Amino acid sequence: MGAPPNCSPEQKTERMLKMTKARLDGLYWLLVGSVLFVLQSVAIIYTSPNAGQDFKPIYYSVRCLIQHGDPYKESDVLRVYRAEGGAPLATASARLLATVHIYPPTTFPITLPFAMLPWGPARMLWLTLTAGGLILASLLAWDLGANYAPALSGVLVGFLLANTVVLISLGNPSGIAISLCVVAVWCFLRERFIPAGILSLAFSLAVKPHDAGLFWLYFLLAGGVYRKRALQTLLATVVISLPVVVWVWRVTPHWMQELHSNMLELLAPGGIGYPGPVALGPMGLVNLQEVISIFRDDPRIYNPVSYLVCALPLLAWAFVTLRSRPSPKRVCLALAAIAPLSLLPVYHHLYDTKLLLLTVPACAMLWVEGGLLGWLALLVNTVGFVLTADWPAAYFFDFVSKLHLPSTGLFGQILTVVLRWPVPLILLVMGIFYLWVYARSCSVHASPRGRCRRAPFSAFLPLFREG
Repeated sequence: MGAPPNCSPEQKTERMLKMTKARLDGLYWLLVGSVLFVLQSVAIIYTSPNAGQDFKPIYYSVRCLIQHGDPYKESDVLRVYRAEGGAPLATASARLLATVHIYPPTTFPITLPFAMLPWGPARMLWLTLTAGGLILASLLAWDLGANYAPALSGVLVGFLLANTVVLISLGNPSGIAISLCVVAVWCFLRERFIPAGILSLAFSLAVKPHDAGLFWLYFLLAGGVYRKRALQTLLATVVISLPVVVWVWRVTPHWMQELHSNMLELLAPGGIGYPGPVALGPMGLVNLQEVISIFRDDPRIYNPVSYLVCALPLLAWAFVTLRSRPSPKRVCLALAAIAPLSLLPVYHHLYDTKLLLLTVPACAMLWVEGGLLGWLALLVNTVGFVLTADWPAAYFFDFVSKLHLPSTGLFGQILTVVLRWPVPLILLVMGIFYLWVYARSCSVHASPRGRCRRAPFSAFLPLFREG
């Protein structure tokens, strides 16, 4: 932020010095978070033989595909796993975690190079790139917020990074997908390294479309150069993914049905994706089904209700995006709104909430503007970051699990939701808060004559026009 044009040279110099000091303070907090993150990551990678367990099904399914096996068939992947000396799998849950592939074929282009290496080096490289990507994404998210409040942005980002333990411990693809999504957002907003941004968002969409999809949709709906970037990203995604999808289709024509069966196995009662009391813990789910299932543990109820609750704010967000012209403030608010909302409709774990990095620029911007909105943004982000942080979440869940909460009656259900599953609630609050601020900032358009006018229904037409 520059100094006002009517400032004296001395005032401009003073403001620049203050801003420089604030940036150094922000970098200090970011550095502290990065050092803690690196120390924890090194300790996990070198001391835990189970580190990277979520990488196993990805790695061995690609190895199975290379050997002309079916990467979505548990027996085929298990055969490759045993032939290559994988650790014994004593339980059905261990076999599920190691051999059942639940990602679309579009993930194979990014995982195929790792499958060319033996398991040990491949695991080490995967975890190292995951850690490095998260540090880079944190730095870029801080840089976007540093335009407004560098010290506050450094504290938030540093705290989030220092509390990223489970993601490295598991080696889940979310780490790489989220990092690439943040890199793409930075490139598009800064208008720098555009080809790298397009490829980053393309790979992020290919690996985890339910993490990066709404961010791509924003750039498509926003129009102008952003729509051009979205279309270029779509083309890059097709070019990257199509050859491997064709390959998988030739090897196993029924891969879609098999993937669906794998997902059903994952979401079945007792599975790691089942919404309910079994998901309690620091690696629990954060999608809205967790909350609804407490009142009615029936997928025919909690799935439609969750989709409806999430659809309303997402439709409002899309309408606001179509009726407004992009500006730095509006882009930050739009991305801050969909970062938490994108986690709620479908299957997401606590480690997926690192996507909240993209709420930092909007929080910093509102804080600098001051007033009640600034304090509300700080409160919402602070509570959200604390509840989704790995270490506080682990201690909180351990404490709550020892409480004897009433298990029946409406009061007992509400108390269970508030104490045991507060993360989906705070994500919903964050999303609605930033959506409300975003809608307020876009309530009117400036006409060419300078007057304000409300956007007509024809604002939807740019969706079908060239960017």
